[in-house]
Amino acid sequence: MHVLVLAGGLSAERDVSLRSGRRVAEALRTERPEWEVNLSDVDADLLDRLADHRPDVIIPLLHGAAGEDGALRDVLECLGIPFVGSAGAASRLAFDKPVAKQLVLDHGLRTPDCVAMPQSTFRELGASGVLRAVVTRLGLPLVVKPARGGSALGASIVHEAAELPSAMVGAFAYGDVVLMEQYITGTEVAIGVFERDDDVLALPGVEIVPQGELYDYAARYTAGTTEFFCPARLDAEREMQAQAMALSVHVLLGLRDWSRTDLIIDAAGTPWFLEVNAAPGMTETSLVPQALSAAELPLGELMAELAEAATSRSR
Repeated sequence: MHVLVLAGGLSAERDVSLRSGRRVAEALRTERPEWEVNLSDVDADLLDRLADHRPDVIIPLLHGAAGEDGALRDVLECLGIPFVGSAGAASRLAFDKPVAKQLVLDHGLRTPDCVAMPQSTFRELGASGVLRAVVTRLGLPLVVKPARGGSALGASIVHEAAELPSAMVGAFAYGDVVLMEQYITGTEVAIGVFERDDDVLALPGVEIVPQGELYDYAARYTAGTTEFFCPARLDAEREMQAQAMALSVHVLLGLRDWSRTDLIIDAAGTPWFLEVNAAPGMTETSLVPQALSAAELPLGELMAELAEAATSRSR
């Protein structure tokens, strides 16, 4: 088996992607020493390299638009190369947070109320009037973040209306559309989902307790800045509800192989969907590897199974 792990790219999450790629490649080499496992960046020479040395399966571990908006996966499908993870269409649904939230809401799952606005709306109608209307509808505090993207880049919590303009500028630095969402207080939990033997399974929840108010980029990837509890400190009923929501999201959006759903459990014990990631981070501080460890499922074993499933699926 020749496995090619794709990592890097040109997005703002390049460094995270490279760390994920190196970790998965090493885990696979340990789990399947007889396999040829290579790690490749994504650049203008990638297609030539694929033509010269075509892999049996590809594991895309790109984060941000280049790896999660579905375009690269569409190219791999055109080339007929099997790959681990969701198809292009499902990846696009998951990557666009407002679209994913609406689909989840339409199927009866709770998600914080939100408004998504392109930058052009603020230019045409005036930022102050638009922001006043948003605050009137959603109230404060708000979470402001790019509508498409990951690793909480450009995300912030706004408690006062006067803080909104700077929060918008920070979010627009990472995309042309910004999502303004009601801030739900509670316990932040991430649930990993993976497919195995024609079944869809949920991993133990990972409870996230950052030092600051927001689980932002620094809190995600700087060791010691966030405390994690896995399994999450939830009673059995709350844990099952959170896992059920993650499984529902995975199926509703047509995701494949694996995903990670982020949610908030409020004081009443109700889970609220925040977003879903079709290409979860696999770094030393990422959430899915922690859940795999708690479930006593080695990372290399899971990735080898998913790689084998992808090649079988193509046949």
